[in-house]
Amino acid sequence: MSGAAIDFYFDFSSPYGYLAAQRIEALAGGHGADVRWRPFLLGALFELTGNRPLLEQPLKGDYARHDLFRSARRIGVPFTLPAPFPFAAVALSRAFYWLHDQDPDAAKGFARRALDASYGEGRDLSKLPAVLDLLQAAGHDRAAAEQALTDPAVKARLRQEVDAAIASGVFGSPYIVAGGEPFWGFDRLPDIAAWLDRGGW
Repeated sequence: MSGAAIDFYFDFSSPYGYLAAQRIEALAGGHGADVRWRPFLLGALFELTGNRPLLEQPLKGDYARHDLFRSARRIGVPFTLPAPFPFAAVALSRAFYWLHDQDPDAAKGFARRALDASYGEGRDLSKLPAVLDLLQAAGHDRAAAEQALTDPAVKARLRQEVDAAIASGVFGSPYIVAGGEPFWGFDRLPDIAAWLDRGGW
């Protein structure tokens, strides 16, 4: 299914989103596909589903904590849980869409750096100053970024993206739509590759 579009929905506060981010571009490139990175906020979905953060769930959370480290070792990437965890990803998500509307590639680069800083280095990116530090380190004007991230239009932009994710059926992170077919979870990447190879089944 060469040329199929891939929508990559993730929350910056999702460690499985971090793992998927390490592989999604290579997977897409191998199939001539473009990836549209689409961060959203799981908290808004939890209000609808009645769910709660994975690692806070009895039994399932203990398993996931073990599996995250195991999965990171399997694909050869560093992994640590930042403190606090889970963390508020509102500022990171606003920063992404602010950049995206100027330069989608810069937004992707920022997202990768943010995820690597959070889960590869254990940095706390839950607060605005830390997000501004990350933007400034990437060469973006700090004052302009600070003004943008408190701009009602940028806040509304993120709300629109969250609403669009919900309308598309997104309920977890990562949630990947490849050639119109939805897949939930980092562990479904092999299925996505097979789906694109075969053109579905």
